[in-house]
Amino acid sequence: MGWWEVDADTLANSRFVVSPLCETTASLMALEKDAPAHPAERRWLEAHGPAYRERLAADPVTALLVRVALGRHRWIADFLTPVPSRDGDAQGGAEFHDEVARIRETPADTARADLRVAHRAPLPEALLRADLPERVAGLLEWVWRETVAPDWPRRRRVIEADVVARTGQVSRAGWAAALDGMRPDMRWLGDNRLQINTRAFPPRRLLGSQLLLVPVTPRRGWISLDRPDSRGVVHRNAVVYPCSGTLAEPERTTAAAPQALARLLGAGRAGVLTLLDSPMSTTHLVAMTGQGLGSVGRHLKVLLDAGLVGRRRTGRSVLYYRTAAGDVLVRARES
Repeated sequence: MGWWEVDADTLANSRFVVSPLCETTASLMALEKDAPAHPAERRWLEAHGPAYRERLAADPVTALLVRVALGRHRWIADFLTPVPSRDGDAQGGAEFHDEVARIRETPADTARADLRVAHRAPLPEALLRADLPERVAGLLEWVWRETVAPDWPRRRRVIEADVVARTGQVSRAGWAAALDGMRPDMRWLGDNRLQINTRAFPPRRLLGSQLLLVPVTPRRGWISLDRPDSRGVVHRNAVVYPCSGTLAEPERTTAAAPQALARLLGAGRAGVLTLLDSPMSTTHLVAMTGQGLGSVGRHLKVLLDAGLVGRRRTGRSVLYYRTAAGDVLVRARES
């Protein structure tokens, strides 16, 4: 099996990262595989698959490049999946273009070497050219612009909800519980050992390096490693994993609070509490409820003081979520 030795210092330095590029790369994988994991992804593929296939049909070199880069042998060309550099910003667009620039700047020799590893064979003659990184970057920009960016705010909320749930699990039960089963074949084995997959790879020591955990909404995942420095040391490692939420539900409209709850808390405050069945930011609550920022802020303060909601920072966002006590109130039968 492939496993990593992960000590307490590495775990303490670990963090969750929101990456628009990883989300886009996972979406590219979904478009290329064309095998929906759930009904919402089927609808998404039906909406965007024809345009994707039409684009590749008009560019057979890039079509071949994608097939080779994604690997017939479950190995993705490394230059396609750089380790994320930082947390995403509020919109994701600026960081996406920063991240994809790293792919575009890959030396042609490095890209071809990575492709040979993924292909496990000499490269087709059509790929013996210098513009492969530019072609990959251009395709990813198309996938971002046409299929991800229009829905990025909602995707980001699903991702952030996963981060909140995972960090809460770390707080309650420790890193072993949060990492176990994060992606298929990933298991915490004990004694500082994290199984990454079931392949017969030599163990790797992550001692002193940083571990980044990157959720994406498609049911895709991979491992990314920084290239070794001059001493052969890898400083950052990333696990990209499918987050626990999916895009199965359409954007909700404001849910009506139970009448008994509205009588108890007031209609505005009850509406905020009802919406927090998944974590949301203040800005999102304002949009969903139609209430002003000041009103939502006052409602959240009262609910926080009463222990009905909690809050957690993820990246640059502060997300609010219902506590167990809040769940009891919302789900109680009306009198």
